[in-house]
Amino acid sequence: MRRRRGRAAEESREGGLEPRDSPQPGSVKGNLCLVSGDLELDCHPFPHCIVKNFIKSETFVENLQRELLELSFNEKSNDLYKFKQSDDLRKRNEPHIAGLRAALFERFRCWLGEVLGVELEPTVDISCAKYEYTDVLLCHDDELEGRRVAFILYLVPPWQSSDGGTLDLYTTDSNFQPQTVVKSLVPCWNTLVLFEVSPVSFHQVSEVLSEDKCRLSLSGWFHGPPLERPPRHAEPSIPRSPHVPRDETVLLEWINPLYLDMSYQEQIQEEFENSSEIQLKDFLKEEKFMEVCEALQLAQIQWTKRGPPNKRCYEAASLDTLPECVRSCWELLQSEAFFLLLSNFTGLRLHYLCPADEEEDEEKEDEEEEEVAGSSTEPSSSTAVNASREKELSTPVCCGEVRRWTHGSYTLLHDGEAAQAEYALDLMLPFGCTGWQSEFGGFTCYVANEEDEELLTVYPEDNSLALVYRDKETLKFVKHVNHKSSSVGSSSCREFYDFSFVYCE
Repeated sequence: MRRRRGRAAEESREGGLEPRDSPQPGSVKGNLCLVSGDLELDCHPFPHCIVKNFIKSETFVENLQRELLELSFNEKSNDLYKFKQSDDLRKRNEPHIAGLRAALFERFRCWLGEVLGVELEPTVDISCAKYEYTDVLLCHDDELEGRRVAFILYLVPPWQSSDGGTLDLYTTDSNFQPQTVVKSLVPCWNTLVLFEVSPVSFHQVSEVLSEDKCRLSLSGWFHGPPLERPPRHAEPSIPRSPHVPRDETVLLEWINPLYLDMSYQEQIQEEFENSSEIQLKDFLKEEKFMEVCEALQLAQIQWTKRGPPNKRCYEAASLDTLPECVRSCWELLQSEAFFLLLSNFTGLRLHYLCPADEEEDEEKEDEEEEEVAGSSTEPSSSTAVNASREKELSTPVCCGEVRRWTHGSYTLLHDGEAAQAEYALDLMLPFGCTGWQSEFGGFTCYVANEEDEELLTVYPEDNSLALVYRDKETLKFVKHVNHKSSSVGSSSCREFYDFSFVYCE
């Protein structure tokens, strides 16, 4: 292995990796960059280092690759990533794996700690990853459990940017939120990449687009005292509003008559109460559905990308640019009549005409008895005001979006979402997804908070209204839409749309 001493250490300090001379996270100096032989150090968008021809012996590198490819790999897939990963390599005794591990976490760690001016711990954190066609690792910052410096050693065949699988580095805004990719590092044989883990070290592995190449790499972290973390940015809550005044004629105009039959609504409610979810196929009248499908493709609609990329990436329609029929469908889902219909489908109290269940009635009676026992015959003005406020707070509300899903779209689980988890009814109504296949991504997954357990998956299906009731321990994400959705020669659609609403009692 090539060990860099003396001048290399001085160059590292000049390159901005030395935190004592660097500004605080989020304000790293300009575009300071230094290239010297096989070594490149750059401060933009955050401190990172590229070392080409990292291992001196080509034979060693080839044998290391062979040992790694003989390992067992586990399929890894969730909201953030899809790839194959080996077990932890800290105890593997294959000679080349063990040799590299010892060199990295002994002599190289000491050198790196000297460069950074900090004492790095002897913690060994290393594994091997294989990224193949459509595999991806989406935007994140790597901050976890004392990680100080991340490293990746690439063992790939000849690779071009068109193959995907680049290591993309993001800029950040004043709230330490990722914005755009400003630098993409193409994997290269026997090249080591290091970067400082910090509140601004947002990066991703772009989707692998090559169908016949394997992006093999060794990666892990050196542990040490973390950089100071600013308070996490809290996104403002999405405004919610009560229903709009529309009577049952809007239902008669838009909805399949089957779903307006009271006896059928009772069947739906029974099924929903048993499983907390249901899909109602052919929900809209066929002619209305087709009209909205065609209108959603009109150029007059302005689509805005929704971010930041560590939380979501899709397009939402500007409501004031919607064609008339799309606007009417939007108003249908916000209408008073539809709130009542949802109440009949689910048993939730989304309208005052929806009867309370027996338990709620008993609780209400108990509360009223307690109030009567502790109050005078005439209610005070403060009691009336409090009752009015309580009624106002319990008014059912909703919020929604018209979304467009294309290659590269996704949503991620994040801390802010977990903190704001609530009891709510989700509605999804897809358009234009004929031929969409599950392997494309774009489906919605419901998972238990802080667990890997998948509770429910909702696949996009034309004119199929999905209703899902979730509690405070349930989160959701939309799986990354991959390259298979837009492959050349595919007979399937390249994008689809949906109306997404959240209703709260």
